[in-house]
Amino acid sequence: MGFSPLLLILCLLLSLPFSSSSPHNSLTKGSSLSVEKPDEDVLISENGIFTSGFHPVGDNAYCFAIWFTELLHNGYKTIVWKANRDKPVNGRRSKLSLLKTGNLVLTDAGELSVWMTTTNSNSSRKLKLRNDGNLILQTLDGVIHWQSFESPTDTLLPQQPLTKYTRLISSRSQTNYSSGFYQLFFDDDNILRLVYSGPEISSVFWPNPWDNSWQAGRSTNNNSKIAILYPSGQFVSSDSFGFLSSDFGTGPLRRLTMDVDGNLRVYSLDKTNSLCTYAHDSGRRCSCVPGYKMVNHTDWSYGCEPDFSLPCAREKSGFIQLRHVDFYGFDEGYYENYTVEQCEKEFFKFLPMQRVPIQIRQW
Repeated sequence: MGFSPLLLILCLLLSLPFSSSSPHNSLTKGSSLSVEKPDEDVLISENGIFTSGFHPVGDNAYCFAIWFTELLHNGYKTIVWKANRDKPVNGRRSKLSLLKTGNLVLTDAGELSVWMTTTNSNSSRKLKLRNDGNLILQTLDGVIHWQSFESPTDTLLPQQPLTKYTRLISSRSQTNYSSGFYQLFFDDDNILRLVYSGPEISSVFWPNPWDNSWQAGRSTNNNSKIAILYPSGQFVSSDSFGFLSSDFGTGPLRRLTMDVDGNLRVYSLDKTNSLCTYAHDSGRRCSCVPGYKMVNHTDWSYGCEPDFSLPCAREKSGFIQLRHVDFYGFDEGYYENYTVEQCEKEFFKFLPMQRVPIQIRQW
């Protein structure tokens, strides 16, 4: 009895290695992710919070990156890690491959290796994106041979340690993701420092280089050189430096980022249209902005939604001022020293059907 052509085709298809055409949370040996399918060839964590794949960084230029799955209001991604930030690959025929040797390799259109993990091992079987945003290369029994948490770029995620072997390096600008001039690292004296390392000069600027360590509240006695941002928003360093984020407490997704202006900041990714404050005696409190209501009255993490239908006519619309408020990720424009009336004109000029609070900044 012979095989039917249909059965033979099915057997051949089942024997082919996986090259994803739909989201997965892992990549197996002999498989690859293609730059030509940036929306399909991705890995997504089981909880859906993180996604990894090819991200455009310029004209026909891509980096393999990890980002929060939920996009900002303007459609931009919040990137938390990049494999090849200083060597973008071509938008055609580039791919990330887990070779049968166990090595994870990023190749360009000319099949030249741009980045690799150098993990040649027959036991390395799977690349997986974990729920904490850590991209790991592991064996079938769970032994980790490589992980993105050990090579941060400009961002630390909760529980991701900064060590004596790693540092955070800012991007060059808001639109240029290549390595910039500001760095967070542990110095030889065990102190966590910020340094400007430009093309011509390099200088430590935090803590004050003229102060002794004890004057800055630091300790040089602990040589473990480790710093961690905890999920609660608490940051702890082995040199006795630490702080609590302004929204300290469980709930928001956070990241610690070395920003392009030389400031180290903690960001919280929360749902839209709500105002949150933090007080040490009562903790985190939120409220909806006027005209909005809670999506879920038992859980603030769902945020707020409009309690009205926004008319497109100027005469049917009104504006309010919310002082000391910043809606991160919602800036459609930045106008210094604008009056409220000028901001209203800009609103109707560019955003006639906006359904979220427009941000007005007056300094």
